[in-house]
Amino acid sequence: MLEQRLYLAQLYDIYGPLLTDKQQRCLEMHLLEDFSMSEIGESLQVSRQAVYDILHRSEQIMAEYETKLGLAQRIARQRHELTEIYDELSSLETEGTQQQIAGILQKLAPYTGEAGQEE
Repeated sequence: MLEQRLYLAQLYDIYGPLLTDKQQRCLEMHLLEDFSMSEIGESLQVSRQAVYDILHRSEQIMAEYETKLGLAQRIARQRHELTEIYDELSSLETEGTQQQIAGILQKLAPYTGEAGQEE
């Protein structure tokens, strides 16, 4: 359940701007603000069933975009590859190359989740 929610949040980050305003607001309230369907319905003045339909359709649309474009998969692959490069560079560090590698690692850190770690 948590993995599915994180995956939907990732898809929303990528494909959210392609959705309608109402779809975006429903997903924001559901995924980011943790509102229940009843709370979303009250806020948007629609029924709980309408909220369910909007959320379900939005998820389908984003999944279709991902199937066709594969941006989330590409980002995950790139992050994995950058992490491998980061790890390899970390293991190559010697006294002579320490400063150069530290600079490269610092540039890679935001992309690999290693931000804030000192070498």
